Amino acid sequence: MKLVVSVAAAVAALAAASLGAAAAAARPAGDPLRGKTVYQVCMGCHSLDEDDVGPRHRGVVGRTAGTVPDYAYSPALRNSRIVWDADTLDRWLTNPQALVPGAKMFFALSNPQDRADVIAYLAEQR
Repeated sequence: MKLVVSVAAAVAALAAASLGAAAAAARPAGDPLRGKTVYQVCMGCHSLDEDDVGPRHRGVVGRTAGTVPDYAYSPALRNSRIVWDADTLDRWLTNPQALVPGAKMFFALSNPQDRADVIAYLAEQR
C-alpha cells in the first residue's frame, strides 16, 4: 500500500510541476517599464510603500500572502500560505476569488500581457 501511495503522490507531484511549467511557458515575457504604467490602475487601492484599501506592494514578490504587519487581511488570504511569485501573482491577477475564495480583492487584469508587465514591475520593487 505504501508503494502505491508513494507512486500516486509522485505522479501527482509530477503533474502539478508540469502544469506549472506549462503555465509559465505560456505566460508572455513582462516589460517592467510598461508594467509601471499598467500598475497605475492598481493604485486606486494599492501603493508601493503604504497600506491603503489593499496592502503595500514593495517586496511583494517572494513574500507570503497575508503577512504585511498591521494590514487587515481576510482570513482566507491570511491562511492561504501562498508565496507570491510570477505564477501565483498571474493566477491572482487573473481571478483572485478563484485562487483564494473569500479574499477581499475582486479586481482582475484580463490581459495576459498586462499581468506579465505588472508582475515584472513588481519584481523590481524590492
